[in-house]
Amino acid sequence: MASTARIARLKGQSDLVLKAMRDIASKADEEARDLTDAEQGEFDAFKAQATELVANLQAAREDVEIMSAAETLSKQVGVEPVESDEEPKGYRARAKSLGLQVVDSLQFKNAMAPYKEGTVPERARFQTDPVSVKGLFTGSADTSGGAFVVAEQTGIVEMLGRKELTIRDLVSVRRTGSDTVEYVAQTSHTNAAATVPEATSSASPTAPGTAGALVPAAGGGYKPEGSWAFERKTAVVKTIAEWVPATKRALADVASLEGLINDELAADIKEAEEGQILNGDGTGENLTGINSWSGVQTQTYATDLLTTVRKAVTKARIVGRVAPNAIVVNPAVAEAIDLLQDLNGIYRFGGPQAIGQRTIWGLPVIESESQPVATALLGDFQKAVLWDREQTTVTVTDSHADFFIRNMVAILAEERIGFAVTRPTAFVKVGTGVS
Repeated sequence: MASTARIARLKGQSDLVLKAMRDIASKADEEARDLTDAEQGEFDAFKAQATELVANLQAAREDVEIMSAAETLSKQVGVEPVESDEEPKGYRARAKSLGLQVVDSLQFKNAMAPYKEGTVPERARFQTDPVSVKGLFTGSADTSGGAFVVAEQTGIVEMLGRKELTIRDLVSVRRTGSDTVEYVAQTSHTNAAATVPEATSSASPTAPGTAGALVPAAGGGYKPEGSWAFERKTAVVKTIAEWVPATKRALADVASLEGLINDELAADIKEAEEGQILNGDGTGENLTGINSWSGVQTQTYATDLLTTVRKAVTKARIVGRVAPNAIVVNPAVAEAIDLLQDLNGIYRFGGPQAIGQRTIWGLPVIESESQPVATALLGDFQKAVLWDREQTTVTVTDSHADFFIRNMVAILAEERIGFAVTRPTAFVKVGTGVS
């Protein structure tokens, strides 16, 4: 059969092209190097040729299968199903079933009615009305279309998903060109301002009896003296980093893989950054986060969540001397806030129809999965400063261990940041009563 010969010819050509591709790749592997530009061009040309040959080979095989089914519609009645390794399981059995459906159909019998002996003359025109058949496309195959259906590759890669990052947008972010950052914090302040009378005497201060400061003359109109004290403090830049291995061939064969890895690594760095800003414990290379910073105020849970938050606002104003601009809560606490109801069962914060930014006592409620459930963090977040020494970068290198001779690379993402709470009393850790 001509189509069978065509299949053999196409298969032979395909084998030769695939062997040529393997030879090119094997040579580069054996010499522990990447493909040269010439080799890559030759490899791509063979690859395109192989793709075309495979498509033609598949089409030729389908032609043979369909022709075979048509020629054996009547011959296969009573013939046992035949299986082979190259055919889908049960394919010929379904082809036989197709033949039986056609032969047993009313349309076929009506078309054969004029021929009493059951034989159609050689030159006679033979045609049946349309016959509805489905046996070839249903049954034991893995898909509804049997051997004719090929899975579609969409190119979609669905990752596991990530938590929303919100804290960097709250704090004050600045740049630095150094590994250490110095700032000055006031440690005490005595406000002695008061009303004073006009001077009624020009007498000079007199010396004390034994030792000490001069004694001002009565009626001298002296102004009260206040006092301030300051302290120089230092924030040290830390590195947050992560790397993953990959093969050069994987990066070359999957165009979107490197971009996907880069994006995921950068997102990992940002998640770690938010965790450090809030909860870093200051040990080793960890930053000291707001929740761990010495001097941050606390407000224990009292009566209910709303009462507790309001007491914390008072502390931030009176002790911290700031107007708080946000309260950071875990999503579980945000849910508890949303579900708060008054005595009439009406949601206090608008319920499911509420539109816009959620607020409590006028403060925006910011959700962060990095914030512990048991406490909320309220304060003026501009009093926490993040210094960017080196924003997130992604680099690729084969200079790791024996990666060079294995055609592997290390993909590294890292950032360098410093962090400090310049006024600890500007923040209050608030008990939520949620566990």
